[in-house]
Amino acid sequence: MTRYAVDHRRNVLIASWNTGLGDIAVDVADLPAGIPSHDALHLARTLTQLSDACWRCYTHPASAAGSHEPNSEGERRQEERDAFTSVLTALTRPNLPSDGFMIQSYIRVEEAAHQVGRVLHALNAAELTTRVTIDVGAELAAIEQAELGNLTERARQAVTLTREDASPVQVAQASSLLHDNPFGPEALFTEIDPAAAAVAAAHWLYAAATITAESTGLPATQLVVEADNIEALPHETPTLVLELIADGATPRQAVMPLIRDALRVAEGEIPDITALQQHIAAAEQLLDKQRNDQPKPSLDALGLRITPLDPARPALDLLEDLLSGIRGCWLLYAEDATELDEAEDLDEEDWQKRRTATFFAEVREEAAAHRERLL
Repeated sequence: MTRYAVDHRRNVLIASWNTGLGDIAVDVADLPAGIPSHDALHLARTLTQLSDACWRCYTHPASAAGSHEPNSEGERRQEERDAFTSVLTALTRPNLPSDGFMIQSYIRVEEAAHQVGRVLHALNAAELTTRVTIDVGAELAAIEQAELGNLTERARQAVTLTREDASPVQVAQASSLLHDNPFGPEALFTEIDPAAAAVAAAHWLYAAATITAESTGLPATQLVVEADNIEALPHETPTLVLELIADGATPRQAVMPLIRDALRVAEGEIPDITALQQHIAAAEQLLDKQRNDQPKPSLDALGLRITPLDPARPALDLLEDLLSGIRGCWLLYAEDATELDEAEDLDEEDWQKRRTATFFAEVREEAAAHRERLL
């Protein structure tokens, strides 16, 4: 989302957003001369809250809700998204106190816009209101652009967010980037929505595991765990994704529930009480096996987690793990051909390049042969 701040030295309201590489900052408006610091900061805070509410419509789209019945989560999300049409009006004509009462909307986007409007009304600076309205309009346009899968300019901040759905356009673009570099180029993190990139990475991980399993004779679902013996790798989520796809799930079906569950955990919910109970029971069994004279293991040692992903950045965390899984497949693939080809008189560096090129070619062929999984 966009964060707003006050540059006291220049007396300017500024806006900044993350691009995946770093933050971009722009001047929004000159603040009125003599404006109290408290009022300026209050304006910045309410604008940040408005941006947060609006970007939540992107990360939590109505299309990803389980139900769209009356009073359902899907209906509430659609009401939030529909409120975009009233945001700019609320900035210039906010609900104000009248006879000791004030209308407040239960729709978060709408009420956040009215809060900004009330601050602007109190400041009574026409030019400031105009500039803020222009900037908020640009913010809304960026969100609408991101929803269409175009993450350029201001919409690029979506690359740092986790979305409950994955744009087919973005999945296709991510798959194209992975075709160019199956290890994952930087553009995967700076140009693509991370949830969509994770869907594509799951497809390419399974392709890498398939050809590595054929080369090494090891089960595809155990490859990343085995590669962890060569180089420390996060193997839990790549292994889980491989198992799900091996059982018939598509990359999207394997990835999106993990991301959605982690988002629910981030909001204080327990997404799957049955799974949590099973984890607790397994932990209790492990504790019972400990001898009385041995110290009890910590929760960290037991690995008791509600979600395998980082709830603060689940899609990016999953994407990084899946790419590490592809590297793990490469480590095993390369180890399976440890002898230098003396007939071609290759040194170690040239041999590694050749093996990597062969690995990439086979992974690309396998991924292309099953591209329907991404549809």
